[in-house]
Amino acid sequence: MNKVSIAVVALGGYGLVYLEGLLDKPQDDNYEIVGGVDPEPERCTRLQDLKNLNIPIYSSLEEFYENHSADLVILSSPIHLHVPQTVLALSKGSNVLCEKPLGATIQEAREMINAEKASPHFAAIGYQWSFTDAIQSLKKDILDGVLGKPKLLKTIALWPRNESYYNRNNWAGGKRDSRGNWILDSPANNAVAHYLHNMFYVLGPDRESSAVPVSVEAELYRANKIDNFDTVASRIITDNGVKVLFYGAHPVDKPKEYGPFVSYEFENATVTFDGLFSDFKAVFKDGSVKNYGKPDEQQIKKMWDCISAVRTGEPVACASQAASSQTLCINGMQDSTPEIITFPEELVKVKGEPGTRLTYVEGLVEDFINCYEKNILPNEAGISWSKKPAKIDLTNYQKFPSV
Repeated sequence: MNKVSIAVVALGGYGLVYLEGLLDKPQDDNYEIVGGVDPEPERCTRLQDLKNLNIPIYSSLEEFYENHSADLVILSSPIHLHVPQTVLALSKGSNVLCEKPLGATIQEAREMINAEKASPHFAAIGYQWSFTDAIQSLKKDILDGVLGKPKLLKTIALWPRNESYYNRNNWAGGKRDSRGNWILDSPANNAVAHYLHNMFYVLGPDRESSAVPVSVEAELYRANKIDNFDTVASRIITDNGVKVLFYGAHPVDKPKEYGPFVSYEFENATVTFDGLFSDFKAVFKDGSVKNYGKPDEQQIKKMWDCISAVRTGEPVACASQAASSQTLCINGMQDSTPEIITFPEELVKVKGEPGTRLTYVEGLVEDFINCYEKNILPNEAGISWSKKPAKIDLTNYQKFPSV
């Protein structure tokens, strides 16, 4: 076929990672950028490079399609635009690589899944770990029974985010946008969403599938002045009966990201990951060790895989169906604690200069690490500010919110 034609939607933020990969680090020359889409393109630091290449810029995806077509559309737009833009692109004959998460609600997820099923094209979701050699190798061993039956998977990621993070746009930390569309932005649905999704993905019954959560209990808290939560501790059960624990928080007094730290327990081995750019390793009961490698070294392999899939017709590792488990879980989390709990005022501290001030909760890091190590939730540890959440049944979950 001819060169794969690509449109890049949202040229700043994470979209810049894709754009720089295409402009600076090509793995081959069998593609061409035929358009950029952004209502505020001046915020893109590579705008002049695009102009020098005579790449047209449009303010909307609709406007792009009035003038062009594309074999592949790469979307890094806000969460509430993921589904409508993906559905539009599929209807116009494009394949899609949509940045995570799939969307805000399970009803939107089903809309994307149905659109993908009705199309000859794919809708990949950019959970980059799913596309990497490390995770694919690990998942193959799980499917082949090398590690034995899964028992408990858990992850903790405590990533400080200051006020510039929440002020970078008009939807960060929000439940809805100004028009009432669901966003559900939170650590679990944005910054550390990869690590929640990965636990479902590696438990999936085949390469292109994820395990599905059937119940969730989630304690949701906030310290920042936002609508949604910035702190979560949760227990999830999957359709194959595996317990999953996930702890994530932004209001933490840390100089840099703590985690993700991962422990996946199987009958024959425990798989660990000790923070960004470390290796996934399995330690077997006989003392032997298998190193799966560093998934963070292949951050945009997802893009190259999608470009290749356009040419070959091969299925992508993580399409809309596989990504929908994370969306379903997020909806269950929100229903589990529908009214976000605000941390006690006396525990909330602020440090730093205006514009980059960090709001954090005294003792939160220590409390969450303790819960992670003991496989319990904060309310089970007897922490003063904690509250027992509702347990949400997801087996026939049709629409968010269900509560």
